[in-house]
Amino acid sequence: MNETIETILKHRSIRQFTDQTLTDEEIRTIVGSAQAASTSSYIQAYTIIGVKDPEKKKKLAELAGNQSYVEHNGHFFVFCADLHRHEKIGEWEGADVVPTLESTEKFMVALIDAALAAQNASLAAESMGLGICYIGGIRNDLEQVSEVLNLPDRVVPLFGLAVGHPAHESDVKPRLPFEAIYHEDGYERDEEKMKDTLKEYDDTISSYYHARTAGKRSDRWSGQMANMLSNRPRMYMKEFVEKKGFNKR
Repeated sequence: MNETIETILKHRSIRQFTDQTLTDEEIRTIVGSAQAASTSSYIQAYTIIGVKDPEKKKKLAELAGNQSYVEHNGHFFVFCADLHRHEKIGEWEGADVVPTLESTEKFMVALIDAALAAQNASLAAESMGLGICYIGGIRNDLEQVSEVLNLPDRVVPLFGLAVGHPAHESDVKPRLPFEAIYHEDGYERDEEKMKDTLKEYDDTISSYYHARTAGKRSDRWSGQMANMLSNRPRMYMKEFVEKKGFNKR
């Protein structure tokens, strides 16, 4: 096993960082690594916003559900789906690009491009001995996040990425079994096999929480998912995305 794979398999979310900020060189390395990710048709439909301003970080932490590690980290990145520059290119080149920019396909391209870039950034950071934590909580109130970051139309903030020097080491959380994720030659639709696989995984997760919390928790993954998906958070998203000029066709 090489060092790259070891870094990938050792991933864990870090939620406590030291006060040491990232250097400009480290930021450029992380962003450069993000830009090296694959991009559909070379469109590069994303923007990364680094947030250094303490007041902006504090506000974003509040909007993300009062997550302290959004405010206290080595650097905070916000990954955005971005077709704004492409709209401007259309204007400057005299091309009618708006119908394409408003398509579901280009919305998906922007989301995928941003996600690929972010994962490259994360792997780069972790290979440098830094810790990372993705922050989906910024989607709690994208109107206010957009105001804080001065975002134009056709730019949607997708998630944050807190990066810094770890103040502690957390455990690697067990993932779904190989058989649950990898299917050959088609989707495995045997529900009994699925139930058996998930039962095994639920037992693993329950034991993980029990050991981690000295018996205070013994959650099952299936129970967690059922509870989470029974709620209806961020149901404003479709309206917001369309208002920003995405996913209208």
